[in-house]
Amino acid sequence: MSKHIPVAPDLRLSPAPKVAIISSRFNTSITGGLKNGALEWLEERGITDVDVYDAPGAFELPLLAQRLAKSGKYEGVICLGCVIKGDTAHFEFISLGATIGIMQAQLATEVPIAFGILTTYTEQQAVDRSREDAENKGREAAAACVESLAFLRNVPARS
Repeated sequence: MSKHIPVAPDLRLSPAPKVAIISSRFNTSITGGLKNGALEWLEERGITDVDVYDAPGAFELPLLAQRLAKSGKYEGVICLGCVIKGDTAHFEFISLGATIGIMQAQLATEVPIAFGILTTYTEQQAVDRSREDAENKGREAAAACVESLAFLRNVPARS
């Protein structure tokens, strides 16, 4: 027997989940656009019980997201940030740390923690991905989070 779980464009959950968004304060002109995109996507699907938190930067997102996920208060967490390549290796360390940290946090908690961190070579690339349009990566992160939690609602963990 196959089971169909709607994907992002048609997804409506009942009851609507409580979700957290955690957004980096570094590169706020970019992360603000991502946050707006995520909130719009959620609202379009009737998901309005959303708490929004700030994080110092992308590197701190995994720990803070893991704490939110462990709180039991949220069915999903959306991480939003932006790391733009500079002249040093800092970009690689922050990007990799945030990526692995978010993956480990969601595996440890079994709560969807969406990776909405832009890792771009230029500021223009980041601007392009945080605009108020259908290509906004905050929208995509919200969709990934909600699709994942819809799946988890329909496939209970084995005791």
